[in-house]
Amino acid sequence: MKLKSVVASVALAGSIAAVSAPAMARDTINIVGSSTVYPFATVVAERFGRNTDFPTPKLESTGSGGGLKLFCAGIGTQHPDITNASRRIKKSEVELCASNGVEDITEVKIGSDGIVIANSKNGPAVDLSLKQIFLALAKEVPDPKGGEKLVANPYEKWSDIDSSLPNEEIFVMGPPPTSGTRDAFVEIAMEGGCKKYDWIKAIKKQDKSKYKSICHSMREDGPFVEAGENDNLIVQRLEQDDHAFGIFGYSFLMENSGKIQAATINGVGPTPETIADEAYPVARSLYFYIKNAHVGVVPGIQEYVAEFTSEGAWGDNGYLVDVGLIPNPRKTRMEVVKRVKNLTPLTAAEL
Repeated sequence: MKLKSVVASVALAGSIAAVSAPAMARDTINIVGSSTVYPFATVVAERFGRNTDFPTPKLESTGSGGGLKLFCAGIGTQHPDITNASRRIKKSEVELCASNGVEDITEVKIGSDGIVIANSKNGPAVDLSLKQIFLALAKEVPDPKGGEKLVANPYEKWSDIDSSLPNEEIFVMGPPPTSGTRDAFVEIAMEGGCKKYDWIKAIKKQDKSKYKSICHSMREDGPFVEAGENDNLIVQRLEQDDHAFGIFGYSFLMENSGKIQAATINGVGPTPETIADEAYPVARSLYFYIKNAHVGVVPGIQEYVAEFTSEGAWGDNGYLVDVGLIPNPRKTRMEVVKRVKNLTPLTAAEL
């Protein structure tokens, strides 16, 4: 055997040993990612730990972006096995994964969720348009005096935007940029209101980055406050302040329905039906991603995923519905189960 081949063989053996050694030391599934998917994954993990011989998976709420960054950092049991996401993985994140050797990823679309803007039940019930949401929360907005130019957001009260809205200061708490909920909110709600202005919409054809900056940038002068990844803290604040609003997933509204209420958006309230058929304007899909290279190395990954994608969990009458998950249509569920069983890798062409 040539020396070059011997060196290559030794190097390969060393790299396998580096991955295999920590694998022998970890027998618990490591899951990171979205704070929105976290409650669903926690319920599944607890049942899985209780009803099988495998340890209960370890879960960490890092936000979708933070979870994908950790997930894509490499192969080996020092890295997570699964990451939850309240938005679809981006092409740039797939490329990051590939650059670190994470080449085979299976996508699992688990269902749908709505993003709500909620306040205390002791506060006013409001109906907001996407345009009003943009005007309340954007860093820069069209000049109220007219003309096709942007100015620093001057709106201090909801009633400054529209006299039909509460005569109260705008104060909205929401997730940080690492959150999939934040990503989905700016893409669906903020951009949805921003493009109501034809002259801003026209910028997209000329300069996509400028258009995105206008539509996605949240104000930093006080009316919008980043409240971290813990949505329960937002709910607690809403209980204490009747004039505050919070942005989070529908599942948290369900969990706290006795304390808080959701604003209707364009006249439509968030319900399982309006979210599933996308009549509610701020609905989004939820996912988790499997690192295929870890299947068979860390025990229990396939079994955990099988539990999550069982009809008893994510089906129309599954236990995840009780904690706020809006199920996929049955046809979609069957397609995802087939994909999971075969560990079919996600391809760039699908994004």
